[in-house]
Order: sequence, then C-alpha cells, then structure tokens
Amino acid sequence: MNTITLNNGVQMPQLGFGVYQIPLAETAEAVYQAIKAGYRLIDTAAIYGNEKETGEGIDRAIKEGLVTREELFVTSKLFILQTPEETAAETIVHSLSVMNLAYLDLYLIHQPYGEVYGAWRALAAAQKAGKVRAIGISNFKSAKMIEFVGLTDVKPQINQIEVNPWYQREEDQIWHEKYDVQVEAWAPFAEGRHDLFQNPELAAIGQQYGKTVGQVVLRWLMQRGIVALAKSVRPERMAENIDIFDFSLTEADMKRIAALDKQESAFFDHDAPQQVEWFMNRMLDTEK
Repeated sequence: MNTITLNNGVQMPQLGFGVYQIPLAETAEAVYQAIKAGYRLIDTAAIYGNEKETGEGIDRAIKEGLVTREELFVTSKLFILQTPEETAAETIVHSLSVMNLAYLDLYLIHQPYGEVYGAWRALAAAQKAGKVRAIGISNFKSAKMIEFVGLTDVKPQINQIEVNPWYQREEDQIWHEKYDVQVEAWAPFAEGRHDLFQNPELAAIGQQYGKTVGQVVLRWLMQRGIVALAKSVRPERMAENIDIFDFSLTEADMKRIAALDKQESAFFDHDAPQQVEWFMNRMLDTEK
C-alpha cells in the first residue's frame, strides 16, 4: 500500500475505505471485510450515523489478529451543528467513545459552514492532547482553504474534497500543494454518474492492462498523489479496488483521462445558495 506523509510528519495510506451510505446493519461486516482485503485507511463521520458500527468492525479485525490498531488509520468528521468549540471538543470525545478507540488518526471539519474557527481550536487542542494524530477540513474550496491556513495557528493536514474524472480539480491541487495541504478524494467514481463505469475511454485504457474502469480511476488518483476513498459492501469489489499497485498509467493515458474533465461537480456546488439552504435546513432537522 502506498503511503503519503502529511505536513506534520504523520503517514497515511493513500487508498482507503469509506462507509458513507452503507446501511447500519452492514457497516461492521463491511469494515471487517475491507480490513481483511488489505485496507488500512477507514473513513466515517458523525453525520453518517455509523461510527459505532465502524468501530465494531475495527474491533473484530483487531481481536482476530488481522491487524493491529497501530496499522490502521481511522478517520471521522464533525458536522455543522457540532462546530462550536465546546461542542466540537465533546464530539471528538463522543466519537472516540462510540468507536471504542483511544485515539483517531484523522479528524475533519466536515463542511465549510458554522463556527469553523471554534471547531478548529477544539481539533488543534485534541491533536495536542494526543486524541487525534492529524486534523483537517473537508469540502473547503481553495480560496477558503487559503484563508483558513492564514487565520489559524495549526495548518490543516488534509482537505477532503470531491475529485473524479468529471471534476478533476487540477488547479485546486496546485493551490493545495503550494500550501502543503494534502488533497483527499471523496466520490472518486462519482457514484457512477455520467455512466462512468461504461465510459469508452476509461474502459479502453483499462483493457490495455487487464483492469476495470474503477481500477483505472483509482490508479489515476494514486499517480496524481491524491489520497482516495473507495466504497463497496461486496468483498470481491473491495479486492478489485485495492488491486491497483501492479500497473502504471502512461503519460498518454493520463492525458486521455484529463480530457474527460467537465470542470464541475457531479453532485453540487457548496457555494450555491440552494445547496447552502439545503444544508441549513438539514442542520435544523438534525437539531430537532
């Protein structure tokens, strides 16, 4: 497994397993199977509602001797309502408790809304106290990331953002490299939108190496130096997604993929008024 060294010296696996939208009843088994398949980076979030189940899968894998805690890199995130400083500090403790972990390897501010600077002080304090090894942000656009770096004492180690063949974020990656903030990709397959898995260009590239479209996409991200999260509840697909370290894409392959960039989100714009309104309404619904 490739690793990436973050700006505070912590190493993290470059390819990980995400549990977003995995049904609660299947989460623990999926996490266990992912670890069994070789994944060492596991990503969850408070708003996913499955931190407990994620922890159960991790605990089972450790107890069965598949892995040690030190070999894993476990991530969680706090949501909008949890951004006030005191609440953020309590949320970190809660995440550790429900996951039955002594520390988390990475903790993120999930969305660029709310009292993010208060939350960041709580994350930095938790990092200093050894409760988390690395801290970061998620869904922050480059301009907001730069502002955040300039106005905080501790630089984020990670910004987890959407990156896939339809939204390649090349300029954003340049800005993140300038400020030494690692890009981590969510939805690398864009959840199959725009018929990604049937795309003839990606399929043709894969055929050269006996690889699937999904494997080509993940390999493309590896070669760009981006951390990526893949998700599946099927062990055979988990094994397929991690089987990407025995081939390399050529410069010509990379250019063919670059030509697919639509330069727009396959999902939504975090700055769009309608989307911010949706998040605010969801925040109010969560509060009830």
